[in-house]
Amino acid sequence: MARVRYGAREAAEVKAAREGSAKLPDIWSTGVVALWESDPDAVAAVLPPPLKPTGRPLVRAAISKVDLPGYPLGAGSVAVAAHHGGHDGWYPLVMPMTHERALIGGREVFGEPKKLGEVVIERDGGVVRAYLARHGIAFVEVRGAVGGELPLPPPADKIDFYFKFLPGVDGTGFDADPVLVHCTRTEKVRKLAAMSGDVLLRESAYDPVADLPVRRLVEITIGEKSTDQRGRVVERVSPQALLPYVHQRYDDALQIVDGPPEGSV
Repeated sequence: MARVRYGAREAAEVKAAREGSAKLPDIWSTGVVALWESDPDAVAAVLPPPLKPTGRPLVRAAISKVDLPGYPLGAGSVAVAAHHGGHDGWYPLVMPMTHERALIGGREVFGEPKKLGEVVIERDGGVVRAYLARHGIAFVEVRGAVGGELPLPPPADKIDFYFKFLPGVDGTGFDADPVLVHCTRTEKVRKLAAMSGDVLLRESAYDPVADLPVRRLVEITIGEKSTDQRGRVVERVSPQALLPYVHQRYDDALQIVDGPPEGSV
C-alpha cells in the first residue's frame, strides 16, 4: 500500500524532526524598536493577574524582517512592561506575523498572541518607515532618520510573559486551567544605530494600541539581532481572573464562543 501521509509517523521520523529543530543556526533579523512611556493606568489595565506593573509604564513596539532561508518573515510585537515572580519582562498584546507557519509554534506551544498581519520596513538611505498593519490599518508606525552607531550590548536574557489556554468547547470558560509561561530569549546584537523620529498610533478596533499613548518617547533604534527562546510553565492561573482579558487574543471577543458556520457539516 502506498504511504498514507495522514497516518502515524514512525519513531525515527519523529526523532529526526526533533533533532533537526534543536540544531537551528543563528537566524538574524533586521528590526526597528521604539520604546515609550505611556499612561500608568492604561498599562496597568491591560495586565491580567498575576502580572503587575513595573516602576515605569513602558510600551515597546518591535518591527522586524527575519532572514529565514527561502522563507523571509515579517515579525512584530507591541508589548507593555510587566513584573512577575521577581522578574521584570514584557507582556505582548499583539504579535503580527506575515506567515501562518510562524503562528503555530508561538500560539500552540507558548501561548503567544500571534495574528496574521503586515510587517513592513522601508528604508531610503538614512530615512526609515516601519509599521504593523492588520485589516487595512497601520496601527503602529515608526518614522525617522538613522543616526550614529551605538555600542553593541553583550548577549542578554529577556523575558516575555504569555498565557496559554484553550477556550471551553461548550462556549464557557476554559477546557483546563490556563497557565502562565515565562519565555526567556537570549538576544545577540551585531549592529545597532540610534534613530530620531516619532511613533504614530492609529485607531483600530481590532488592535487598540492607541489606548497606550506616547507620553514620552524614550528611544528608537534600528539593528540586527539573533535570538533563541525557551519557555517554561511557572504556575496555573485563576480562570475567573483571566477570563475578562481573553478578548485580547481575538479580533472579536465572541470568537471564543463561535460555533460552526450555519449550514456546515
